[in-house]
Amino acid sequence: MAKPTPLTDAQLQDFLSTHAGWSVEGGMLVRTFEAPSFLRGIHFVERVAQVAEAADHHPDIDVRWRKVTLRFVTHDAGNRITDLDARLAGECSLLFTAL
Repeated sequence: MAKPTPLTDAQLQDFLSTHAGWSVEGGMLVRTFEAPSFLRGIHFVERVAQVAEAADHHPDIDVRWRKVTLRFVTHDAGNRITDLDARLAGECSLLFTAL
């Protein structure tokens, strides 16, 4: 697998403008999803875990009742947001809409 490439400011702004709900906080790509129930939120986390494991790139995941917060950053790229973070964040958004 090719080494993830840090996003330029323009690429990051493009991602944020085309992926509703995502923002940058503390140098990480962050979004909080609100599931219709606790179990649906856990099901979402399980799906995210499968995608993350397949990509060998794992977000920080915080579960608070029906709210699931994902945080992506690439440590191997100097704790910067990379193309891999953006790709997986986009996939997670699609996973959530499929719940």
